[in-house]
Amino acid sequence: MILESVDAENFRNLNGRIDCSDSLNIIFGENGIGKTNWLEAIFILATTKSFRTNRLQESICFNETRAIIGSQVRQSENITHTLRVILEGNTKTLTVNDKKEVAARFAAELHAILFNSEQLEVVRGAPAARRSFLDEGIVSVFPAYVQTISDYRKVIKQKNSLLSSARDNEWEIEKLTGMLEPWNEQLVALASRIHKARSRYVERLNEALEKELFEREQVSIRYA
Repeated sequence: MILESVDAENFRNLNGRIDCSDSLNIIFGENGIGKTNWLEAIFILATTKSFRTNRLQESICFNETRAIIGSQVRQSENITHTLRVILEGNTKTLTVNDKKEVAARFAAELHAILFNSEQLEVVRGAPAARRSFLDEGIVSVFPAYVQTISDYRKVIKQKNSLLSSARDNEWEIEKLTGMLEPWNEQLVALASRIHKARSRYVERLNEALEKELFEREQVSIRYA
C-alpha cells in the first residue's frame, strides 16, 4: 500500500492537503507550522488513535465543532481507497470510500510505525512496553487480533472482579475455585493465541531486520 495524499480540515492548525511521492517523503518547515500535526493525522488514519492524546476531540481546531482528516491510499496498481476520520463532539466516524467501517477493518487499510523518544521504552522500559509494541504491529498486519486482545483484557477484568468479591464476602475456597474455573479456561485459550501471534510476528520482524536493515550484521529479536 502507498499513501498518495493526506488532507485535513480544522484538525489542530491544519487546513489543506499534502500529496506524497512513492518514495521518501520529508516534512520540514518553521516551528509551529504543523509538521507534527501532519504526522499525527497520518498516524490516526493508520491506527484510529493519536500518539499525543487519548481524547481525539482535543485535536478539533479552536472555535470549530468538527474536524476531518482523510487520505488516498493505493492498495494495488488499480485500486485506491479513500479514508476519512470525522471528529465531531465526542464521536469518531471512520469511513472507507464513504462507507462507515469498524476500527479493526479501517486500521487494515494503512500501516504506519511511529518512532519517537517514547518508543525508546520498547528497549529500555518495562516488559509491558515491549508487549504493547508487538501487539500494535500485529494489529496492523492482522486486524482481527485486536478482538483477541480485547477479549483477554475483559476476562482479566472479570476474574479480578470475582477475586475482589470473594475477598470482600469471605467466600470459601471451594466456591471460589468453582467460580474461577471457566475464567481460567478462557484465559489459557486466549493467552495461547496471543503467544502464538506474538511469536509469529517476531519471526517476521527478524526476517525483515536481516533482509532490509542489517544484511552484514547478525541481529535478532527473541520473544519468550
